[in-house]
Amino acid sequence: MNIELMTALGQLEREKGISKEIILDALEAALIKAYNRHFDAADNVRVHVDRRTGQVQVYASKTVVENVTEPHYEISLEEATQRNPDYELDDVVEEEVTPKDFGRIAAQTAKQVVMQRLREAQRGMIFEEYASREGEIINGIVQRFESRSVVVDLGKTEALLLPNEQMPTENYRFGDRIKTYIVEVKRTSKGPQIMLSRTHPGLVKRMFELEVPEIGDGTVEIKAVAREAGSRSKVAVFSRDPNVDAVGSCVGPKGMRVQTVVSELKGEKIDIVEWSLDPEQLVANALSPSRVVLVTCDQTEKVARVIVPDHQLSLAIGKEGQNVRLAARLTGWKIDIKSESQARSGQTAGVFVGQEEEEEDDVNEE
Repeated sequence: MNIELMTALGQLEREKGISKEIILDALEAALIKAYNRHFDAADNVRVHVDRRTGQVQVYASKTVVENVTEPHYEISLEEATQRNPDYELDDVVEEEVTPKDFGRIAAQTAKQVVMQRLREAQRGMIFEEYASREGEIINGIVQRFESRSVVVDLGKTEALLLPNEQMPTENYRFGDRIKTYIVEVKRTSKGPQIMLSRTHPGLVKRMFELEVPEIGDGTVEIKAVAREAGSRSKVAVFSRDPNVDAVGSCVGPKGMRVQTVVSELKGEKIDIVEWSLDPEQLVANALSPSRVVLVTCDQTEKVARVIVPDHQLSLAIGKEGQNVRLAARLTGWKIDIKSESQARSGQTAGVFVGQEEEEEDDVNEE
C-alpha cells in the first residue's frame, strides 16, 4: 500500500465515477476482517488508510484499568500514564498494533476491494443504461442456449430470451443476429438481468416507428396492436394530419415499409387498419380484410354485433377464429358476428368473441 494506490484510486474516480472515499471506507472495513482473520485479533481494532500516502495503520482500543485481566481489551493505568500522564481509569486508549508483514495482506485486500467495486460499478452502469431502454428494440447475437432459453449477447452484457418469449415459428442458432424487445431489466446479486421478447406486441409497434418517418415525427400514431406472434398481427393507426393517409404511410411505396417488418418477423402477416373514435367504424375496420355490412354497438355490455356478407363470414372469422379474436383484442370490444342470412332468419347463434378471453396488449392506448 503506497502513494501509487492513491493515484490509481484518483484515476478510477475520474474515469469510472467510482468515489475514492467510498473505496477507501470499504478497504478499511475489509482490512479489519483480514487483520482479525490472520492474527486472531479481538473486535476492538480499527484500520486507518492515510488519504495522502496510502500508509495503513492498525489501532486497538483498550480501556484503562487498575489490573489487567484481558490484555486484548485492557491496558494498565501505569502503562497508560507512561504514554500520557493525563490518562485516568476507564479512559480508552488507542494503541497501534500494525503487524510488520501487514503490508502484503493490505495490498492483496486492496486489490480485491478495488476489483469488487469496479464490478459493482460496471453492473450499476449497465443496469442504468438498459433500464432506461425498457420498451425499446435492441439488436443482439445468439450466444448460447440454457435449457430452452436463448442467451443473447448485447455487446456490453448478455440478456435472456425465455421460451415463452420466443416465436413458435423461429429456430435460433448460434451466431444469429436477432432484433428483440426489452421487456424488463432487474437488479440481481449477479448483476442486471435483461429480459427480451420476440413475441411482445411492442416489438411490432417499435419496428413500425423505425420504418415509418410519419410515426417518428408524430404525424401518424399507432393506437393499438394485437398480436399472435409468428402468425398474425393487427395494427390500428391514426393520422393527426387529414392530408396524410395513416394506413398508406405504414404500408409504404409498393408495400416496402410493411414488408420490411414482415421480413424481420419471418413472414408474420400484418393487417394495418385505420383507428376511429367511432366504435362501430373501428370494429368494422378491425375485421379487415373482411367486408362488413353493419355494426351496432351496445355500450352497456361493451358488445359489437356485426353482420357480414355470407361469403365473407369465414374470412371475417378467420382460421380457427383468429381474425375476429385479434379484432376483439385490438378494439377492446366483444364481437358477436353473423352472416346476412343468419341475421335475416333471426338466428341467434353466431360467433361471439370476448376481449377478456385474451390477454390485453400492453401497447394498446400506450
